[in-house]
Amino acid sequence: MKRIHLLITWAVLITLASCKSGDNELANIESKIQAVDSAKTGEEFEHVSEQFADLRVLRYNVKDFEKLSPQVKELLYYLYEAALCGRDMTWDQNYKYNLTVRKTLEAILADVDEHIDQSSDDYKKFLIYAKRVFFSSGIHHHYSSDKFVPECSRAFFSDLMHHSDTTKLPIAAGQSASAFSEFILGIIFDENIASKKVQLDPKNDMVVKSAINFYEGVNQNEVTEFYEKKINKKDTTPVMTGLNGKLVKENGKLVEKTWKLGGMYSAAIEKIIFWLEKAVAVAENPAQKESLEKLVKYYRSGDLKDFDDYCIAWVKDTESLVDVVNGFIEVYQDPLGRKGSFESVVSVKDFEASKRIAAIGANAQWFEDNSPLFPQHKKKNVKGISAKVINAVVESGDSGPVTPIGINLPNNEWIRETHGSKSVNLGNIVEAFDRAGGTSIVDEFYYTDEIKKRVEEYAPLADKLHTDMHEVIGHASGQIENGVAQPHETLKNYASALEEGRADLVALYYLLDPKLVELGVMPSLDYGKAAYDEYITKGLIIQSSRIKFGNNIEESHMRNRQMVSAWAFEKGKKDNVIEKIMKDNKTYFVVNDYTKLRVLFGDLLREIQRIKSQGDYKAGHDLIENYGVKLDPALHKETLERYGKLKIAPYAGFIQPKLTPVMKDGKIVDVTISYPDNFLKQMLEYGKSYGLLPAVN
Repeated sequence: MKRIHLLITWAVLITLASCKSGDNELANIESKIQAVDSAKTGEEFEHVSEQFADLRVLRYNVKDFEKLSPQVKELLYYLYEAALCGRDMTWDQNYKYNLTVRKTLEAILADVDEHIDQSSDDYKKFLIYAKRVFFSSGIHHHYSSDKFVPECSRAFFSDLMHHSDTTKLPIAAGQSASAFSEFILGIIFDENIASKKVQLDPKNDMVVKSAINFYEGVNQNEVTEFYEKKINKKDTTPVMTGLNGKLVKENGKLVEKTWKLGGMYSAAIEKIIFWLEKAVAVAENPAQKESLEKLVKYYRSGDLKDFDDYCIAWVKDTESLVDVVNGFIEVYQDPLGRKGSFESVVSVKDFEASKRIAAIGANAQWFEDNSPLFPQHKKKNVKGISAKVINAVVESGDSGPVTPIGINLPNNEWIRETHGSKSVNLGNIVEAFDRAGGTSIVDEFYYTDEIKKRVEEYAPLADKLHTDMHEVIGHASGQIENGVAQPHETLKNYASALEEGRADLVALYYLLDPKLVELGVMPSLDYGKAAYDEYITKGLIIQSSRIKFGNNIEESHMRNRQMVSAWAFEKGKKDNVIEKIMKDNKTYFVVNDYTKLRVLFGDLLREIQRIKSQGDYKAGHDLIENYGVKLDPALHKETLERYGKLKIAPYAGFIQPKLTPVMKDGKIVDVTISYPDNFLKQMLEYGKSYGLLPAVN
C-alpha cells in the first residue's frame, strides 16, 4: 500500500486540536450532510465482541451515518453490496480448495442436530477451527501464512459430515460422499498438504511451495520468463503486468486466466458490476461518476490499461464524501509480488480528523526537499497527494475481517509520480483498536516508569501521526532512476517489505522534527520520542509474540519492523544509541539517544531509497535476510512466555456493520445501519447471500 497495519495500540484516544488546513474543502463537502441531532457517542459503543485462539473480534462504529443524505446512503449501500460480492474471490485466491472447506463448514453448521453433543470438547474445538477459517478467509493463518488444523479429532470431524445434509456438501459431480469425505479430511488435517500459503524463502521454488492460488502447474522460473517476455522495458507508462489473472499450464502451454467478466471469477464480477452501475446512477459528482464508470469498464475488459485509466480517474476524485477501493490491489500474497488480491473498502470522510492529515499533505514538497535522500532520488515536484481520514463503512476480501489502518494508492509507480496518490487513515478502525486496548502490555515490556508514562500518554496520537506520515509522505516520496524497472520487477519477493520499511522510516525521521510542531499537528517532540520507544520495543520484542517458536518472520510488515529496529540497534552500538538491558530475567530495549537514532533512521531511509531507485536486488536481499527474518531463539521464547501471561490475543479483526435499504414504491428512500455482534452468524449469512462462486474454480 501500500498499506499499513496496526501492531497493537494500547491507550485511550487523544483528541488533537485541529489546524486550519482543509477548511475550504470541508466547507464544500459539509453541504452534503443533513443537520440532525448528534449520534450516540463512541463511549456507548461496545467495540469488543469475543476472543478465540490467538484472535480478537472487534466492532467499529460509523459515526454520524444517520446524518448522511439519502442519496449518499444509497450510494454507500450499492458500494457495500459490490464489496461483499467479491469476497469469494479472496477465499479462492488464498487457496484452491478454501471454498470447498468453507462450504463444508457451512453445511455442517447448518445441520448440527441431536446426534452431536454440542457441549463436548471436540465440538468446541471444531467451532474454534471454523471461526479461525472464517477469520482468515481460508485454512492458513492470515499473518504467519502457516496452515492451521483443527484440534478436534479427525473421526469427530468425519462424524459431523456424516450427520450433515449431503446435498449441502460441495461434493463434485460423480464423486461419492465417502470419496469426498476422505478428500476434504486430507485437505483439512494433513499438515503436509498446502502447508504454507506464501513461501518467501528464496532457497525454495517460491511458486511451487506456496499454496496461494495464483499459479498452477508452473514453477518460479517459468513464471518469471513468461512475464519478462511481456514487459517492454522502454515503456514509460507500463501496466502492472500479471496483476489480474491466474497463470496455469494447459496442454504444455502457459495460459493466463484473466479475472474479468466472461473470464475467471465471472459470476462474482458480474454481481460487482451490477452494483457498481447502480452506484454510477447516484454518484455525488462527475469525477466520482467517471471513476466508477472506468472501474466497470476494467472489470468488463480485464485490460490493465483500463485499470490504469481507472486509477488516474480515482486519484482525481478528491471532492467526494464517499470513496471506495474495489479491485485486485495488493500483491503481498504473491511470493513474486505480482498478483493482486481482491479487496474493497467503502468509506465516508471524517471532516475534523482530516484537517490534521491534510496539513501534512499540503507540505509534502517541504518534507521531500528536506529528506535525507540522495538529491537524484528526490522528487522535484511532488504530485497531487490527496490526504484524509475516513470512516470505514464495510471492508471485504483482503481488507476484512483483517484490516489495514492506512491506505495509499494507486500502486503503479508511474501513475503516482505523474498523477499523484490518495492517502487515508481509517479513523474509526484506529479508534476501535484504541478503545479495545489496555495498559498491561506497556507495563510488561517497557523498562522505566518514565517510558511507560510517555508511551501511555503520547503514543495514541503518535501512532496516528506515524500512519499519516507513512501513507501521505512515505509512500509518495522518492523516485526511481531513469531506465530502472518497477520495484516488483527488480526487488521481487523483497519489494513489499522494503517499501513498507521505506515508508516507516520517512514517518520515523519526521516524527522527531519540529516541523510537525510548527504545523500544529503535534504538540511537542515528546510524541516523537514515544513513537521511537514504541517502534524499537515492538520491532525487537513484542511483535515476535505473533510467531510460533522456531519459525522465521514471513509477513512483510513484520519483516520491515524488525529489519529497521535490528539495523538501528546494531549500527548504534558504538554510541549506545539503543541499550539492551536485562532485569529480573527480562529483556528490555531502551533508547538512550533519540537524536542519534533519528540520524540512523535517516541513513537507512537513504539506503533503502537507493535500493529502490536503482533496483539493487542484492542489497535489498541482504537487508531483509540479515535483519528482518531470523529471530533470536532465547529472546523469542522469553517473549512468548511474557506475552502469554497477559492473556491477550495478539491479532484482531472486525465484524462488519450491516446496511439495510428502506424501500417505498420499489425505490430506496433511506438506508439504516446496524452493528451485528455475532461473528460466526455474520459469516454464515455472508455465505448464503454472497456465495457466488463454485467450490473449485
